[in-house]
Order: sequence, then structure tokens, then C-alpha cells
Amino acid sequence: METLPCHGCKGLCCGPVPVTEKELKKIQKKIKTMPRKVRVELENQPRLFGTCIFYDINQDRCGIHSVRPEVCQAFGYYQDLVCFRKPELATKEKLIFKERPIGHLSIDFTWKNF
Repeated sequence: METLPCHGCKGLCCGPVPVTEKELKKIQKKIKTMPRKVRVELENQPRLFGTCIFYDINQDRCGIHSVRPEVCQAFGYYQDLVCFRKPELATKEKLIFKERPIGHLSIDFTWKNF
């Protein structure tokens, strides 16, 4: 599968991110096992308004990539989640979530929830 040109975007496409209860629990577990220094550095980064709280602007990538929500995994490949740099990759129909989201990262769930 062709990859998206994410480097250089500074997380502009990353948020607000809908998250399911199961995804939230996986993220909480990941954050708890993260080295304190890495967590504090990620938590204290300045971000563009609305950008996901886990977007690592210093590394220009997702700070929780291995447990990122379904919508993040699907981004760029569905017609309702088009990458503005490579819109031709959005060949799949509308994304239908397997589970109902319980809220959004950066809005309903912030660092105080982790």
C-alpha cells in the first residue's frame, strides 16, 4: 500500500480524533507504560489548535502510533477522510466505524484523562 506524505504536515489532519471506549483503554495503557520523560515531553508540546493531544510535533509523527484509533489508520484512504496532498489515494467509500465513538481526543479527552 502506498504511504501518505505525512511528514511536514505538523499534524494539521490529526484532530479532533473520535475515539471508542476500547481504543481509549488501549491508549491509556500505552501512556502508563511510556517512559515518564517521553510522556512529559509529549504532553508539554505546543500544538496547533484542534490537533490531537498525542501528535508529536517535535518528531512530526503520531506519539501513540501503535495504538492509534481506527480513524487515524483509515485516514487518507476513504473518500470522507481525504489527504489533501494525495487525494488520489482515497479510493474507498465512506468509513463506517466498527464501534461507536464515545468522544474526541483533544476535546472530550485531554491529558488529564491519561
